[in-house]
Formats: sequence, structure tokens, C-alpha cells
Amino acid sequence: MALDSSLRGLSRRRLLQCTAGTAAILGSPLIAQNVFGQNSWPNRPVNIIVPFPVGGGTDAFARPLSAVLSKNLGKQVLIDNKGGAGGTLGASLAAKAAPDGYNFFMGAVHHAIAPSMYPKLDYNIETDFIPVGLIGSVPQVVVVNPQRIAATNLKELVELLRKNPGKFNYGSAGNGTSHHLAGELFKLQTKTFITHIPYRGAGPALQDLIAGQVDLMFDGLASSATHIKSGRIKALAVASTKRAPGFADVPTSVDGGVPAYQVATWYGLWAPKGTPKEMIDRMRAELSKALTSEDLVKIWNGIGAETPDLYGDAFGKFVNLEIKRWAEVVKGSGAKLD
Repeated sequence: MALDSSLRGLSRRRLLQCTAGTAAILGSPLIAQNVFGQNSWPNRPVNIIVPFPVGGGTDAFARPLSAVLSKNLGKQVLIDNKGGAGGTLGASLAAKAAPDGYNFFMGAVHHAIAPSMYPKLDYNIETDFIPVGLIGSVPQVVVVNPQRIAATNLKELVELLRKNPGKFNYGSAGNGTSHHLAGELFKLQTKTFITHIPYRGAGPALQDLIAGQVDLMFDGLASSATHIKSGRIKALAVASTKRAPGFADVPTSVDGGVPAYQVATWYGLWAPKGTPKEMIDRMRAELSKALTSEDLVKIWNGIGAETPDLYGDAFGKFVNLEIKRWAEVVKGSGAKLD
């Protein structure tokens, strides 16, 4: 009997040890992911870092996208705005975020420009992130405060600027952003001089444009769209060879006599390096599903956006080419940090 009791006690101890060991193993996020499969993701809110303040072009895409993703995933997809330094501050924070499948980064064309404008970046968009997919692309648009600039089309604007060198200024989302480079490229191609006024994002710059604190902007159409439709600012041209969806009445730069002026702003989603492949694959599939949904197609058309079909490695190669292209633009325009 004593021997039987000892055996029963030993069995109970071994059972408890095995149970504790199993719990410890399954407590590891990566092991649990492999055991339970990718369908267990997400089991808590997902965070997307947006490296610009509320009200800018990135935000115009991020918030509708997060709403659709939240609905489809059954868990909240939260937007975390971290503006500053032309979008590089938020990118730096995203690069250091935990690669656990619950942190993502929504960057833009600005992050393909940054390597040429910020020589001391503490992150690398090509090596510190895993590309998920391209979210949308819109042409840059030349917008003015109609109370400060009386031009009604691009030709009249160029004439006005040439007659008044240095009198007018343009706002941007920050040094090294596409807004900044688009302005410098415009100056180079039209042989005009306009003073650059950098902000901490397109949202604050647009508010000052509406208020008359700055004269014009070279903005991504997505962030200007609602203000153009309301009449608070006037669109003189889109920097493209074709008119934008939903804005058929806005002429192109070709129509305005500056055919070489073609600039697009694109937005994409990345994950920090080290994020499990299964989670990235799931997010990639959910992103594709969201972007082809009726809700987002309607919203994207309303802000003049298109959605090229670029995911994973194809999106990564696109970004690599954009980095090289913008390096040539930076060199050719002579753009520098103010």
C-alpha cells in the first residue's frame, strides 16, 4: 500500500511537471503560432504607426483602411500618429517596434526620398522592414489659396511666379517629403523661385494654406480632395499625363504647359523585420481583400486614388526603384534640408 501511494504521488508529480512544461512551451508566441496556426491571429488589437499628424494624405488612406480591416479581422486595427522630421521619426519608431505581428508601419513615397535627404537615418526602409503591399497612389496636385493667388490655371501661376520671384511661398509636409521635392522640381522646370515653408505634416500645412498663411502647396491629392471640393482651396493641375479619378475637371500638368512635371504620391504597408511570415501572409491577404472591397474602392475613387496590384517582393522591388529615382531628382534639383 505504501509503495502504491508512493507511485501515485510520483505519477501526480510527473503529470504536473509535464503540464507546466507544456504550458511554458505554448506560452512562447512563435511556438503557439505554429501549434495553433495563423488563424489565431489576431487575438488582440493591431497597431499601425502612421508617421504624420492627423489630417494628412497618409491619414486619409490609413483610417478608412483600418476601419475595413477591423471589421474583417474582428479585432481593432488602431492608428498611431507619430509625426515629425518628414516622416522619418515615425519610421524610426516602427523599425524598433516588436516584430510580433501586432505592429505595422504605413509609410509613403517620402520614405523613398528620405535616404537621399537625411544622411544619418537610424533605420533602413529596405532592410529593417518587410514589405506587405502598396495601398494606393495619387497624383500630386498644385493647389493655391484663391485669396492670395488669383491664377485660375497653371499657365497663369507660372507667369505670376516669374514676375514676382521670391514673393510667394509654398507649404510642405516637411523637409525631404514628396511635397518638398515636388515644389523644388516645379521650380526647376518652370524657372521660378518660391520660398519653401516646411511643416510637421500635410495636415498642418493645409490648415495654414486654407487660413492664408502660405500661398500654395504641391500636395498629394488625397489630403487636398475634401478642401478642393469645398472650395477652400483651388486645384490648378494634377502632376500627371491623365486626369485623376473623381476629379475630371482638374487639368493635367500637360494641359497647363508643364508636361515634364509628373509626380505621384504612393502609400504602402510594411512590418518590422523579424515579424513571423505566417502573420505577414495573413495581413497581405487581408490587405488585398480590403483594397478590393466596395467600401474602399468608392473612397479611393473619391480622393483620386488608384490601387496598383503590388504585394510582397513586387512591392519591395518597386520601393527599391523609387529610392534610386528620387535620389536622381534630389541631385538634379539641388534640394537641401532647410
